[in-house]
Amino acid sequence: MSISEQMLKDLEKRRNLVRSGGGPERIAKRHDQGLLAARERLDLIFDRDTFQEWGMHVEHACHDFGMEKKSLPGDGVVTGVGRVDGRPVAAFSQDATVGGGALGQRHAKKICDVMDCALEGGMPFVGVNDSGGARIQEAVESLSGYGQVFYRNVLLSGCVPQIGVIAGNCAGGAAYSPALMDFLIMTRAGANMFICGPQVIKAVTGVDCTMEEIGGAAANASISGNVHFIADDDRHAMHIVRDLLSYLPANNVQNPPHSPTDEICLDTDESLNDLIPSDPKGTMNMYDVIRRVVDPNRFLEVHRDFAPNLIVGFARIDGVVAGLIANQPSVKAGALDIDASDKGARFIRFCNAFNIPLVTLVDVPGFLPGVAQEQGGIIRHGAKMLFAYASATVPKITLITRKAYGGSYLAMCSRDLKADMVFAWPTAEIAVMGAEGAVNVLYRRELAEAEDKAALREKLQQEYRDRFASPYMAASHGMITDVILPSQTRGVLSLALRNMLTKSETRPPKKHGLIPM
Repeated sequence: MSISEQMLKDLEKRRNLVRSGGGPERIAKRHDQGLLAARERLDLIFDRDTFQEWGMHVEHACHDFGMEKKSLPGDGVVTGVGRVDGRPVAAFSQDATVGGGALGQRHAKKICDVMDCALEGGMPFVGVNDSGGARIQEAVESLSGYGQVFYRNVLLSGCVPQIGVIAGNCAGGAAYSPALMDFLIMTRAGANMFICGPQVIKAVTGVDCTMEEIGGAAANASISGNVHFIADDDRHAMHIVRDLLSYLPANNVQNPPHSPTDEICLDTDESLNDLIPSDPKGTMNMYDVIRRVVDPNRFLEVHRDFAPNLIVGFARIDGVVAGLIANQPSVKAGALDIDASDKGARFIRFCNAFNIPLVTLVDVPGFLPGVAQEQGGIIRHGAKMLFAYASATVPKITLITRKAYGGSYLAMCSRDLKADMVFAWPTAEIAVMGAEGAVNVLYRRELAEAEDKAALREKLQQEYRDRFASPYMAASHGMITDVILPSQTRGVLSLALRNMLTKSETRPPKKHGLIPM
């Protein structure tokens, strides 16, 4: 039977009806609020005309409470597969103009189907969340739908990258799917993510709070650490998705999208020599080092607003993709605390799962002291850094710039945690503790008897640095690969990365290690 003109008209009519979502008026209202429609968001992620929609003609399954009279085009979610920079990516985008984007049985099935495709096809998965939550009329079926999505989030974990975008409402149990994903992007306005809202908190605890305090982008990014990136608006959020994907492999059996330059730049950068403060107690801004080490405009910081005493992000060095971890001495002196340990460990484990080499820049005085830190479990949280680095089998390159004391020296990927190469600047101090504390312990009697205590203290501190904390001492024990000038840093790190890209390391067979949770 041939395709009649009427069939073509009917097909186009059905497609247009679904594409219009909740109708032109609702879409226009969103535009007035600075928000985009579900398909418009996906259009910004994918290469032009490459998105193949799945389940366009699916309708809701509920026939109670007057729902049989309602039309929910696509059941409130757009799903499918497209290409980003020529590589396949699976995605869904919830449509808040259709039934508030609430999740029902078939809505969940559409998401699960495309997640199965991502797993079987070995492609990244992106979810744009904008939903009123579970569809009440479908009762336990909607809860079952969430459970099936959560289960697949866990199946995909470590197999393909998962990126969640919070571009509207994401409340209650719905928040756990993005929480199970690898990276979360949240728009600054028009979005919220929380388990219990202000009214519930007030009723149960008697505490007054605002939505911004518990569910806004700033709170989720800087206080709870749930969110990795804050976007100015929908367009910016989708730009971040594309930028993030440009550093990631499609799956855990592929290498990152390295684009190594034909030649390694071994030119020196004398400006790096000028970054070191003359006073050992002076602070150094690690961003200044990062900018000079990585390729121009090729550093994508992750979790910037959370635990800023540790910097993590993706970079390219002469075109080679690397995960970068660095202490930030201008915040809490670069000390590791509970939040920084969690932040670092999670990022390291992601990089290891997806074959991304690790570059670590060290300037750490220790773990942050304090009653709150001890009672909050700094031992348990700090152990996560040790576990993450020790279990990582990807290339691991470490550079010690200045301080590296005690357990924090080990936690920042020392040679003992199987760093492949460890370099140090001449300014590095590697010791059990800093010079000031060590002198108080080792030379207590001499200081007590001295007439000019300040002068003697300064002299002894310098002697301690030269004798016990010198990078040459560590190098003599095989703990340091080489002591280099700061000006040589970029070339040395680039060459080390290239030399280690073929690294292959196996570990004892087991189901999985038990990281301190």
